[in-house]
Amino acid sequence: MRVIVLGAGLIGTTSAYYLQSLGHEVTVIDRQAAPGAETSFANGGQISVSHAEPWANPGAPLKLLGWLGRQDAPLLFRLRADMRQWLWGLSFLRNCTPARTRHNIQQIVRLGTYSREALQQLRSDTGIQYEQRMQGILHFYTNAREFEGALKPTEQMQALGCDRRLIDADEAVRLEPALAHVRGQIAGATYTAEDESGDANLFTRELARIAAATGVQFRQSHHVTALRTTGAGASRHIDHVEVTNAEGRYERIQGDAYVLAMGSFSPLLAQPLGLRLPIYPAKGYSVTLPVLDPAKAYQVSLTDDEFKLVFSRYTGAQGDRLRIAGTAEFNGYDRNLDPVRCEAIVRRVQQLFPGAGDTGRAQFWSGLRPATPSNVPLIGRSPIANLFLNTGHGTLGWTHACGSGMALADLVSGRRPAVDFDFLGAAAMDPDRSAGTVRPRAV
Repeated sequence: MRVIVLGAGLIGTTSAYYLQSLGHEVTVIDRQAAPGAETSFANGGQISVSHAEPWANPGAPLKLLGWLGRQDAPLLFRLRADMRQWLWGLSFLRNCTPARTRHNIQQIVRLGTYSREALQQLRSDTGIQYEQRMQGILHFYTNAREFEGALKPTEQMQALGCDRRLIDADEAVRLEPALAHVRGQIAGATYTAEDESGDANLFTRELARIAAATGVQFRQSHHVTALRTTGAGASRHIDHVEVTNAEGRYERIQGDAYVLAMGSFSPLLAQPLGLRLPIYPAKGYSVTLPVLDPAKAYQVSLTDDEFKLVFSRYTGAQGDRLRIAGTAEFNGYDRNLDPVRCEAIVRRVQQLFPGAGDTGRAQFWSGLRPATPSNVPLIGRSPIANLFLNTGHGTLGWTHACGSGMALADLVSGRRPAVDFDFLGAAAMDPDRSAGTVRPRAV
């Protein structure tokens, strides 16, 4: 089939790679000049199956109340006259029950484990390099209540096959000596040896190069303006996609199937079709610092759960550098950098690893992560026969990219993916109270 993939980020590029590997003729369309230039550009760098507890959990409402009015809050809602934001927030609260949290963790872990294995196989098959580190991920807690709250989710992850091991402060410092400075503050930690880290932007560009060499066409600097349908009812399908190219000229591109992988912009393109995707942009921040003192800089990828920050280290053509990313700000499609939030990240880095990074040469970035209220992405066939969704991955786009792309390619090809996950499909679409709203339900 001729498959048109909309979006050349991590999700769109992995989808294209796996679709091409199954024999499809694939074209990728993206408004940026190069693959991976938006949300995949400067994220936290973790392939983190162990980061499976969703934002919506039983403890979240109380934390949100405590963070009200704080400009540097890890999770910040800037309330707007935006019905989509309010509806998303209500759905978020509905997902904070223990039962829904357990279900969502199950979905996130299953897809994450499958995806990590797919990444490892892809690395073996292609030899792709992206400054990867296979040293595991260490979650540390400097708040005893936060650590206690992580025990039950950790037990559930372990039962699902995620080897997230509980460790004490001494073991945490043994695994990552750079934490010695805050040894007395660590209330507890967990370690997942099989998790990884790496430069997501470099991976996306390298995989796009590999895919292009096998025949995938990348149409960069092409702005998608609309999807046009034909037919009605069950026979309704996408006829073509309308784009404007780099010169501003109108083009009409046709295929047999279409994959919507445009992250936070997916619901804007889907809405005129009558599809209401439960996705809202969660602005995340990152800081990249050149390493100042290698002896003080961490080697293992870390997660600071209390401050909702992740830490990765890259060593490559751009030098030895630290990437710190996280927090979530719900403020529509605004990407402006808030200096208060940027400074809060740098301040936390200095508290934990004083002298490790050159804060005077800090590079700040923000990206819009496509968040669903449950943190479970939307993958599968939409109610429009030849339109497939691969979007809504939130903070776990890098973690879930390869598994999502491989599963999506199977679904487009009429095959059942080899992972137990709540994929969308003709028999798995469940209308919410608002007609046309798409949400996952068990197949």
